[in-house]
Amino acid sequence: MADVIEQVVDSGAAVLDEVRSLIAAGLTQAQVAREAGVSATSLSQVLKGAYPADPSQLLEKLAAWLAARRERAAASLPQDVGFVETATAKRIEAALAYAQMAADVAVIYGAAGVGKTLAATRYAATRPSVWLATMTPGHAGVTAALEEVAMAVGLRDVPQSPARIHREVVVRVRGTGGVIVVDEAQHLGVAALDALRSIHDAAGVGLALIGNELVYGRMTGGSRAAYLDRLFSRIGKRLRIAAASREDIEAVAAAYGASGSWREVREIAGRAGFGALRALAKTLRLARMMAQASGETLAEAHVAAARRELEGA
Repeated sequence: MADVIEQVVDSGAAVLDEVRSLIAAGLTQAQVAREAGVSATSLSQVLKGAYPADPSQLLEKLAAWLAARRERAAASLPQDVGFVETATAKRIEAALAYAQMAADVAVIYGAAGVGKTLAATRYAATRPSVWLATMTPGHAGVTAALEEVAMAVGLRDVPQSPARIHREVVVRVRGTGGVIVVDEAQHLGVAALDALRSIHDAAGVGLALIGNELVYGRMTGGSRAAYLDRLFSRIGKRLRIAAASREDIEAVAAAYGASGSWREVREIAGRAGFGALRALAKTLRLARMMAQASGETLAEAHVAAARRELEGA
């Protein structure tokens, strides 16, 4: 790739012409700047011929980005198929639709890697007034959790006050008929969960909590915080997903051009703690790459080889 970069840098006009062509074809200047690792302002200036300094380093970065882009295109790597409408995904979307239409609380919890996040993302992308906030261990506290929700509903530069963030979020979502979807909700502390309950009550919108067994377990049993009774009593829909179903496995396998009846496919998706459908998708994508590289049709042997490589066997 170094030779290609050198050749392109020798002709700055060619670099800029190629960048302009990509922008005309649909890429934004912001996207080009982000991917190439250059300043958006500098990119705009050099494209207009108004860059105030020596553009050599900027052109070199753009040339490197263009060369890497062509290299990726030449490799023709198979893309991740993304969302697959599995039976479990339909159940998740139904639970989210209930929370939104009824302005109620839904809790969706269970095994990792069964498509909860993909289904929630798909639902948010295809319905109006759906706000998806993804939590991390850093969002355990009330302020951090509320800030993430505020970002999800489109608020920026929110005040560093939980009460004021709460008020602004409520004003933003009240009367929309929407739903706040909180993914990875197991990371939230009990006070943060209660803060979300309070938004649900005050705004009259749906609330969906998605996560592992902890998110539901925190609200059950005699050891839960007393004020979580207020949230637990409001749960209108509980959906526990213990594992990927056979129908899920077959749907994902079919999306990658594999057979759900292959032993390798069943074993990968059925292994407890292995990430279920997530692991299956990763394995099948690698298997497709192997098949493509050898000019062969995807077969179970490719899946077995991909499995061995991913598991380090």
